[in-house]
Amino acid sequence: MDVISVNGADYGIVRLLGKGKGGYSYLAVKDGVEYVLKQIHHEPCSYYQFGDKIQSEINDYRRLSDIGIRIPKMIEVDVQNERVLKEYIEGDTIYDLVCRDEMKDDYVSQVKDMCRLLYPSNTNIDYFPTNFVVRDGLIYYIDFECNNYMDEWNFENWGIKYWSKTPEFMEYWNSHR
Repeated sequence: MDVISVNGADYGIVRLLGKGKGGYSYLAVKDGVEYVLKQIHHEPCSYYQFGDKIQSEINDYRRLSDIGIRIPKMIEVDVQNERVLKEYIEGDTIYDLVCRDEMKDDYVSQVKDMCRLLYPSNTNIDYFPTNFVVRDGLIYYIDFECNNYMDEWNFENWGIKYWSKTPEFMEYWNSHR
C-alpha cells in the first residue's frame, strides 16, 4: 500500500476516488479510520483559472461552512505539500445514481435547498453530480470549490443538465467509459 504523509502523519492509500480540476482525491486510512486525502495538482485546465489552490481550499471550506452547506469536515491541511485531509463520506455519487436510474426527486429538492442558502450569499458551487454523495438519504457536497454567483453557472441553468440522463449527461458518460 502506498503511503502519503500529511504534516508528518502517514496515511495508507486505498484507492483513487477521482481527479478534479484542482487535484487527485484518494481514499486513505490511518488507524482503521477512512479519510479523503486530496493532493493538489497543477495540471493545465483550459476552462478554469486558479490562484493559490491550497488557500482556495481553505477559504472555500470556510465560506461553505459559514453558509451552512452539508460538506465533509476539513481535518487537516498540509500547506507545504499542498494536501488536504477531510472526512470521508461513504455513499454513492449522484452521478452513479443517475447511471443506474436510481435518482430520487428528493435529491434534487435537497440541492435546491442548498441553492436557497447559496444564492443569497452570492455563491455557486460545482453542481456536477460526481461532487455529491448520498449517505443515509442526505446529499453532501464533497468538493469545497465555490465561486461568486453567476446565473450562467447556477443549478437551474447548468447543473441540472447533469442530474438526469439528458443529452449533456449522456455525452459526458459516453466519453468517460
